[in-house]
Amino acid sequence: MARRPFTIASFGYRVLFALVLVFATYNPLEYSYYHWAIRPLLADPGDFTILKALVGVALVIGWGVFLGATFKSLGAIGTILLTLLFGLFLWWMIDNGWISLDEPGTMSWLILVVLTAVLAVGISWSHIRRRLTGQVDVEEADQ
Repeated sequence: MARRPFTIASFGYRVLFALVLVFATYNPLEYSYYHWAIRPLLADPGDFTILKALVGVALVIGWGVFLGATFKSLGAIGTILLTLLFGLFLWWMIDNGWISLDEPGTMSWLILVVLTAVLAVGISWSHIRRRLTGQVDVEEADQ
């Protein structure tokens, strides 16, 4: 089976899917699964519907795919280091005055963007490393 090359567009699709997953789960604009299903459920357990359960399961599957791929390709230490890298980069931008924290929701947006970046790089890392080094990741076969 022929492999398709990993391109900037391939990475862009992964960023887009990570962005949709993260922001569909929660965002400060209150257009998210949390605001649509979870918060009303906490107020009134009878408010939960099959559609909300279906969307919730789809989101859990998405998180499982992204987190599983991220931890398999980067490992726990790599994931922590990448999160630190993006977090420190944001801190540097805030420290230089390029990003202002005057608005109350700014920190939430920044955390969501960092989470999106970590998931996108994590799900792409095996391809990126193969392009940079020529090394291929192979999962161990169960015996």
